[in-house]
Amino acid sequence: MATNEIQPHFVLFPFMAQGHMIPMVDIARLLAKRGVLITILMTPHNSNRFKSVFSRAIGSGLSIHVIHLKLPCAEVGLPEGYESFDMLPNLDDALKFWKATHMLKDQVQELLQELKPPPTCLISDMCFAWTTNVALKLHIPRILFHGTSCFSLMCMHMLGISKDFEEVTSDTEYFVVPGLPDRIELTKAQLKGTANQLSSDWVKIRDEMRESEVQAFGTVANTFEELEPEYVKAYLKVKGKKLWCVGPVSLCNEDDIDKAERGNKACIDEHECLTWLDSQESSSVIYICLGSLSRLATSQLIELGLGLEASNRPFIWVIRNATDEFKKWLSEERFEERTKKTGLLIQGWAPQVLILSHPSVGGFLTHCGWNSTLEGITAGLPMITWPVFAEQFCNEKFIVNVIKTGIRVGVEVPVIFGEEEKVGVQVKNDDIKIAIDRLMDAGEEGEREREKQKSLGKWRKMQ
Repeated sequence: MATNEIQPHFVLFPFMAQGHMIPMVDIARLLAKRGVLITILMTPHNSNRFKSVFSRAIGSGLSIHVIHLKLPCAEVGLPEGYESFDMLPNLDDALKFWKATHMLKDQVQELLQELKPPPTCLISDMCFAWTTNVALKLHIPRILFHGTSCFSLMCMHMLGISKDFEEVTSDTEYFVVPGLPDRIELTKAQLKGTANQLSSDWVKIRDEMRESEVQAFGTVANTFEELEPEYVKAYLKVKGKKLWCVGPVSLCNEDDIDKAERGNKACIDEHECLTWLDSQESSSVIYICLGSLSRLATSQLIELGLGLEASNRPFIWVIRNATDEFKKWLSEERFEERTKKTGLLIQGWAPQVLILSHPSVGGFLTHCGWNSTLEGITAGLPMITWPVFAEQFCNEKFIVNVIKTGIRVGVEVPVIFGEEEKVGVQVKNDDIKIAIDRLMDAGEEGEREREKQKSLGKWRKMQ
């Protein structure tokens, strides 16, 4: 950079959930590599999750500075230290958490006023609708970060403006989403991402986010035009705003240690994980992970375990939110002992990008969170789709119906956050085994899936 040039200073403000923070930290590193001074706003607990990532980035000469925010947990009735969405037990606490983030407004405004050099722009998560007004007051362009696909954003947009939905009386009745380049059928519950009627508080939050998007300077999205060209065009047309497609941002993690520690320190040693993968045949392993927020009923986790065992295939199963009852089942039934020749269980955080990029992995059973979806695509893997809530049912339609690189396991209804035990079993172990066989077999259908996998390989070459 020439000495007479003013170094741009971007402030990044991710929402406090792993699926939001991880891509934003990747974006921070990508911008810093291009000579941008980065300030990222985080709470202490969340900053600590990325401590090693930040240390390596700063040690390599990147200009990244972390400023800690004090989340007012006690003021909204949350225990101190509940600084991340994945720590919350139910939807009531989720609303309290949301209110706590809204109370950060004065802190953030004061920080932005005091920063030197003054911020060139603010990139803040879609969830922080109030940052638009803060940015306008301080004459700083606010760029909104969307951590999902343009396909999903278009589905949400049509839900907000179309009158066709008013004629659909049941939340479980399938209908064609209007105004999309492809014929996409969803239920109201799937499109909303919840089986519950939204409370007035959540409706207000949703409406505030929509309004803030209208007022924002532009949008950054973790996607790329070659993946969904028609939906990028459609989104640009309906929004009329600047859009930067900067994904897949996970590709900035090039070496094993960056892949292993992306998002959090893994609960398994990377060398142990790689040694196990190295011992498996090429494309033979099915990797199972249902996300950082997804929680399934104990009975459903047991069905999943039995389905994996019955498939008699090598697997890595990541279990992030195991109940005490499920841990008891694992112990009493000696599940790990029974499957030790074929399976590897990881309870906690897993080095997902590292695992997916290994040549022995041949398939991915995913909750269809957008980060995981992109990571599966860039690894060239066909997927079994198991959406849980939020926009994951839209992402499933994108995988299965638009890019046609996955098969459904058969989930129909979103799981209500905090009410997983009420939902119980949605997918039986036989159906799980069948889906794995369809994806991994060398038969006619399996061969078609392998061909799809090869076609996905072109995305790898974009690195």
